[in-house]
This record gives sequence, C-alpha cells and structure tokens, in this order.
Amino acid sequence: MNFWTDSVLVTCFISWFIAQFIKVVTVLIKSKRIDFRRFIGSGGMPSSHSSFVTSLTTSVAITEGFSSTAFAISVVLALVVMYDAAGVRRAAGQQAKILNKIVEEWEHADFAKTDKRLKELLGHTPFEVFAGAILGIAIAIIRHL
Repeated sequence: MNFWTDSVLVTCFISWFIAQFIKVVTVLIKSKRIDFRRFIGSGGMPSSHSSFVTSLTTSVAITEGFSSTAFAISVVLALVVMYDAAGVRRAAGQQAKILNKIVEEWEHADFAKTDKRLKELLGHTPFEVFAGAILGIAIAIIRHL
C-alpha cells in the first residue's frame, strides 16, 4: 500500500484543499482579487468541513466496508460536523454580524473597546454543506476506486 496513493488521510486533505481552492477562485471571480485567507478561513462555498469529513467517511466505507466500526464512527463524526457547520456556527456568524452592526451604530464604528470586529463568516448554508459533502464523496470515490 502506497501512502500517497492509497491513504484515507491524504484523500481527506486533498478534498479539503480543493474545497478551499474553490473558495479562493470564487472570490477571485466575484471581486477580481486574490484572497489567500480563504485557504484557511471558514465559511463559504463549498464547505471544506463537509468535504473533509465526507471524504473520510466514503474512503473508510470503500477501504474498510460499510459494516465496520470505523465507518460507523466516521458517519457519526460527519453528521455532527455538518450539523454544526449549518446550524451552530452559522447562527454564531449571524449573531456576530448583528453585534458588529450594534457596535458600529452605538460606538460610531469605534471598535477600540472590543479590540476588533467579530468574525461574521463562520458557518454555512445547507446548500454549501451539501455541495461540500458531494465534493468530498466524489474525491474519495475517484481516489479509491
């Protein structure tokens, strides 16, 4: 078994990288500028978190089987991560947007008392999560079949 060609872990990182690369390209197309922060930032289309965990789950299913304990663990992990991305983290991002607006209006955009603006792009829409999941599944299938 060759680590670089057969590794489940390598597949996961390839999936994550491609999702993040798509975000950089999307920003480039929309705003005509390269934003390398999108390589490490959260939020946006597609969800790299979803891509990462679904490539893990699919790779484990292919290499270990659907009845394996490893597959069951990876399915549970994937569901928790994707629920969190579209639920909790998305809600936190929406709250950050509202709080930033309150500070702007109340303090006349003086963030000195709060150090900096709160990060607003945290979570994902359900479609972004779904797109990331499809990307992760596709990459794992391409890599392991």
